[in-house]
Amino acid sequence: MQVIKTVPKLMPRSFDAHKGTFGKVCIIGGSVGMSGAPALAGRAALRSGSGLVRIAVPKSILPIVAAIEPSYTTIPLPESAGKISRSALPAILDAASENDALAFGCGVGIGIGLRQIIEELIAIEDLRLIIDADGLNNLCKIKDWPDKIKANLVLTPHPGEMERLWQSIFRDKIPMDREDQAVTFAQKTNTTVILKGAGTIVTEGKHIYINTTGNPGMATAGAGDVLTGVITAFMGQGMSNLEAAIDAVYTHGLAGDIAAEELGQISLIATDIIEALPAAFS
Repeated sequence: MQVIKTVPKLMPRSFDAHKGTFGKVCIIGGSVGMSGAPALAGRAALRSGSGLVRIAVPKSILPIVAAIEPSYTTIPLPESAGKISRSALPAILDAASENDALAFGCGVGIGIGLRQIIEELIAIEDLRLIIDADGLNNLCKIKDWPDKIKANLVLTPHPGEMERLWQSIFRDKIPMDREDQAVTFAQKTNTTVILKGAGTIVTEGKHIYINTTGNPGMATAGAGDVLTGVITAFMGQGMSNLEAAIDAVYTHGLAGDIAAEELGQISLIATDIIEALPAAFS
């Protein structure tokens, strides 16, 4: 196991670049009452350099999501009981084919239709896909889901989500050691894993990175959605899954540290992390 201590960096921007140079990405998420989650991810992707960001959400919450940020575009999706329905699959598959990276899960909720969508997405050859939040809680309910993977997956569980994912594929009890959890899980599923928490762990089963940035003030609603947006942006700009995950975790934590230095840890909220991203990149 090789320990990574150097954080990779984005390539410098060429003078003749255009928005297509820096990636087209799509954030799929949201549900009634959870319109902020995909919006936070979308704003973070924009602040992290994406050339074009699309947000695909249930059509009833689209006006709310669109009003939060004018710099991304929106895609209305069919819904059922306030959540993305299975009938949204054609539009989602179009998004998968038209974008450089896709994120699924921020604020989506849990349901059979959502599990069916995820099952279709993970079976798309070489699709660059980040699954976060309730996307993970749906994923762990799909029978034998690791056997269905053809996509290029990044999974971003917090400890509770990791335990549910672990129980979905292993009979053995989850190890106490977080590094052991992440590495074993990444090897078993052939994915890049970001195990969130103090000293976030990033691994694809061969290399491991332990993050050194971040603070307890970032334990706040929406901070994970911001991280998802940063990862998606970096993948869209051509970084490998592992590079994007390491750089995103470091940059996200550094932005949180900068925001906490100005505002204090107690008052820190997710949008403060987004607003501190430019300083983190500087």
